[in-house]
Order: sequence, then structure tokens, then C-alpha cells
Amino acid sequence: MKLFGTDGVRAKAGEFLDSFLAMRLAMAAGIYFKDKSITNNILVGKDTRRSGYMIENAIVSGLTSIGYNVIEIGPMPTPAIAFLTEDMRCDAGIMISASHNPYYDNGIKFFDAHGNKLNEDVERKIEEIYFNDKLIQDSKVSMDQIGQAKRIDDVIGRYIVSIKNSFPKDLTLKSLRVVLDVAHGASYKVAPTVFRELGAEVIVINDQPNGLNINENCGALHPSNLASEVIKFRADVGFAFDGDADRLVVVNEKGEVAHGDSLLGVLALYLKEQGKLKSSVVATIMSNGALKEFLNKHEISLETCNVGDKYVLEKLKAIGGNFGGEQSGHIIFSDYAKTGDGLIAALQFSALMLSRKKSASAILSQIKPYPQLLTNLKISEKKDLEKIKGLKELKKDLENKNINYLFRYSGTENLIRLLLENKDSKVLEKEMNNVINFFKKALNE
Repeated sequence: MKLFGTDGVRAKAGEFLDSFLAMRLAMAAGIYFKDKSITNNILVGKDTRRSGYMIENAIVSGLTSIGYNVIEIGPMPTPAIAFLTEDMRCDAGIMISASHNPYYDNGIKFFDAHGNKLNEDVERKIEEIYFNDKLIQDSKVSMDQIGQAKRIDDVIGRYIVSIKNSFPKDLTLKSLRVVLDVAHGASYKVAPTVFRELGAEVIVINDQPNGLNINENCGALHPSNLASEVIKFRADVGFAFDGDADRLVVVNEKGEVAHGDSLLGVLALYLKEQGKLKSSVVATIMSNGALKEFLNKHEISLETCNVGDKYVLEKLKAIGGNFGGEQSGHIIFSDYAKTGDGLIAALQFSALMLSRKKSASAILSQIKPYPQLLTNLKISEKKDLEKIKGLKELKKDLENKNINYLFRYSGTENLIRLLLENKDSKVLEKEMNNVINFFKKALNE
């Protein structure tokens, strides 16, 4: 597809993703949702990027021009948009965010009336409408048919209540000192409020968004600052969110950053011990071999899917499961949320610590991930991997050396992501050099 990537439309704001594209894309999405319209309302939220104002106004213009009414709720986490779209009976929801990317990028994510991310077939239909000049032109309305827009600032309370309801009623956070890194992003109000209302002693960092500092050396992608603060304040645990708060990184009381697959594993076991795990755990093809080993040891099966939390959710629906996630920190408790939700995952980990009366380090040390090497290699051309000469032989050689591998193209950039995994890190370094050289020749000629 020309517009949609692995998670909506994402690009540099003001360049590819300008106000004209945003307006026309909103019109195209509105035209698609009109066929299924019940309330004629679409919810629009955003993170804290400066470009959010430009894109939000363009989206509102596009939707109202085809007769839709728009409810604007301002900066809120992506999972809040998913929840509120369904809770407020809207026909669809739109989140303006580039997630963990720097401030100069932005993105547009769509949710259906039930708060689910759109599948590829729907995205493809919206693209087809986007490029259909006649349909776009014919869908414009005039006079009293033009839609209305209103801003509502008090819906944050609905989301806070839903988040708190995911936390066990018989527990309190009163015994925990927690450091929250909200990445100058969409959770800067919600996260501290939730933890304080549940009784925790809360220290908040990076909660002064100015439109340009979202994710800048902070949050889930840069947890070293959080680690320092956890040590400094002798906190029990630290939680880092990304710009739209759909992913979580945990730092234990020693200032050690938890591996994403370790977090998935211990939370899966916690669910099973409560009798709440409904089926297999779902992780992506990038998951660490140690995760599968740990789950198998505890008689929990694992299924894998493509990278992207929407693919995790699709797989969970297909198998009747209720828990899964990504190594990067997108963790889905589908009993409580329709997408990865960093806040829900943080509360569940807190509940695990309290119910087991163990430290974060003791809990997370149950899984020791195998060493992995990941390289993002810039390339000039994305060739069909199945047709690259010599690749089958390269894969066979890696398999013979007991090295797990994953080679995949970036959905938004001219990059190939090269992942190798083995119990011996020295072996990995040598083999990664060979793999890099192979793809440099194959994809840059």
C-alpha cells in the first residue's frame, strides 16, 4: 500500500504527512465508515506533538466536509482512543500519533466502532477511496449537512475508571514507591493520576510536554534516565511509557532494564496462576527463544505472528486467547483493552509484585533471554527475499549452527532488519558480520 504501513499512516509531519493528505485521508475514512454509520460521530485524539494541531484541524475539516460530526478530546493515550471510541458509541476513532518516533514525525491510526485497529483489507479500501477523485468530490456536502465539531475535555475520567478496574480490587499500591517516565507524551496526566488514586507513592519524570520534546532521550526507548531515578529515590519499580503510552518498559529496584520477553513471560505465568489465561500466549516472530522455553516449562503454549500489536490482537481473536505482546513493550490484556496499553501492563506487573510479595528483580530474573543482535541496514532496493540468490544457503548455514534468525523489511523506511539469536554472544557477532555483508551486496547493487 502507498499510504498505510504496519501501524496506520506515519511519516514526517509537514512533508509527506501534510495537512492536505490528512484532510483527504480523513474524507476517505469517513466515506468508508458512512456505510456503517450509527451515530454519525467520529472521535479524534492526539499525543503532544506540535504538528498534532495542524493534522487535527485538517482531519476535522475533512470529516465535517462530508457530513460527519467530530468529537475532539485532545492529548490522550492511543489505548484511550480505542476504549473511548466504543464507550462513547462513535462510528470510528482516530489517533494522531507517531508513537515512539521523534517529534518531527506524526501518524494517523484508525479504530472501528468497537475500538479495534483496522485490518489490511479495510486499510486497502480506504486507500482506494483516497485515490478516487470522483468519489471524494461527490461526497462533499453543503449547507446544513456540513458536520459539527466539539471539544470535550472531561473524558479522561472515563478512561481512568476503566484502567483502575483492571487492577485487583483486593490490592492497593500503598506499599509501593514508583517512578513514572511519561516521555513528555500522551500519558502525562493519566499515568500519575491512576497510580496516585490507587495509593502509590509516585515520582514523575518527563511530564512537561512542549510539543517538541516528546520521546526525546526519555520514555520507553531511553530508559537509562528512569533507571537512574529509580536508584536515586530507592523506588520499588520504574515504568517508562512511549509517546502514546501503548508500550511499557520496566526497570527493577536495582536500576536494571527488564527485557520485553521476560516481562511477557512472568505476566503470562501470573495470569495462568490466577486461572485467567484463556489459551496460548501470542508473541511476534521476534520473540526470544528463552520466552518459549520458560512458557513450555510452565505448560503454557506459545503462538507467533507478524510484528505489530494489531497482528497480535488478530491472532488472539483467532485462537480465543486473551494475552500476548511484543518484545518492544506492546502488551495486550484483551480482557481489559483492545490494543497494547502501557498503563494496564504496569498495573498488572505491580499487582504481580504485591500478590507474590517479591521484588521486581526477583520476579523478572526467572527468565534469562538468549543473546540477540539486531541490525537495521540501510538498503537501496527492497527485493523479494524469496528470490535473492544464496539466501536459502545462508539460512541453512545459520540453522546448522543453531542460530535463530529473522530478516524483514521496515514498513516505512528503506531498511532491512536483521535479527540473530544464539546462546553464545561471540558466535552472534561473527555471524552478524557475514549476514550484513551478504545483504549489502544483495540489496545495494
